[in-house]
Amino acid sequence: MQEFPKDPMLLLSVVNTKLRDFYPSLDALCDETGIDKDALIDKLKGIDYEYDSSANQFV
Repeated sequence: MQEFPKDPMLLLSVVNTKLRDFYPSLDALCDETGIDKDALIDKLKGIDYEYDSSANQFV
């Protein structure tokens, strides 16, 4: 499993960069990196970001 930042703003930046550059979907990122999708969504929802599948980014 890949390590991700604990700070939500840093996490947002890393996840959106990975989604933009390497993964076609949030599911693909979570499957390959081993990150818990629900925990990721909840953490970023805590700073008012939600996943937009059409943009493949948290917005």
